Amino acid sequence: MNSSLILRRYLCFSGGATTASSASPSKKKPLVFLGSPQVSATVLDALFNESAAPNSIFEDTFISSLKELQPELCVTAAYGNILPSKFLNIPPLGTVNIHPSLLPLYRGAAPVQRALQDGAKETGVSLAFTVRPLDSGPVIACEKLAIDDDIKAPDLLALLFCEGSKLLIRELPSIFDGSAKIKAQPQDDSKATLAPKINPEEAWLSFDEEAYVLHNKVRAFAGWPGTRAKVAVVDSNNVDQNVLELKIITTRVCCNSLLNENDNENISFIKGALVFPCGGWSALEVLEVQLPGKKVVSAAAFWNGLRGKQLKKLTQEAFC
Repeated sequence: MNSSLILRRYLCFSGGATTASSASPSKKKPLVFLGSPQVSATVLDALFNESAAPNSIFEDTFISSLKELQPELCVTAAYGNILPSKFLNIPPLGTVNIHPSLLPLYRGAAPVQRALQDGAKETGVSLAFTVRPLDSGPVIACEKLAIDDDIKAPDLLALLFCEGSKLLIRELPSIFDGSAKIKAQPQDDSKATLAPKINPEEAWLSFDEEAYVLHNKVRAFAGWPGTRAKVAVVDSNNVDQNVLELKIITTRVCCNSLLNENDNENISFIKGALVFPCGGWSALEVLEVQLPGKKVVSAAAFWNGLRGKQLKKLTQEAFC
């Protein structure tokens, strides 16, 4: 995906609110916004509605165009590029970033996904000045948010950027009058944790792990790259028929009463869910799945499609 850049000659603000048409010309402030995924449009909607898309912020033509705009401030949200010094030196008020974590926690490309994968109970969004070291600039303000046990990454990301856009609008006056730089708090680097970019190879689920670990991974990788598992379809004689690759869409951690401790290989269908035995005598209920090239279906619909055949787990070696 090309990084998207949103340019507007002036952003007007008055009394703590921003509009595209109100306020006198003397109060207009040049501002540049950068964001990559669709979710960053939440921030954009709070600011203005025009767009353009350069291929690279490192291009001299882009830097020249940015200088011609003479922005006082740049704003980034989920922008997938490290900004060069020649960019950061242009706006006199600096560049501020809306980052979906409580900095210095989860610095990096996948803060929401890694927080869910870790089973974090709390996260938040930070508004921070951008410096060359990634996500390490002084924090202007932040908002905390409790994490629901079943929320998936796309929904949590949307919530955080909704809060982040409110945070930005609230803090714009202090950024424009310079007081934000005074009150911004340096991050404690000793407490920093990293949120590295997700590798598609991480998508495979290993049922040797405990169910809660797998459930958190399904939530974290929802949207992209998703989570996948391979299962064997066997007939009534327990003879392997074929191997299916399933995209695991929705799960929950199984209550112990549904787990047959004497059977750690067969996948059962109980109360509308596919029950996968997992490590530590735990089990994962799979509620929705998707076959390659097919639509997402409920576990019940998938089970009915087996026409009496059974499912067995495959070992980690089958993923290779």
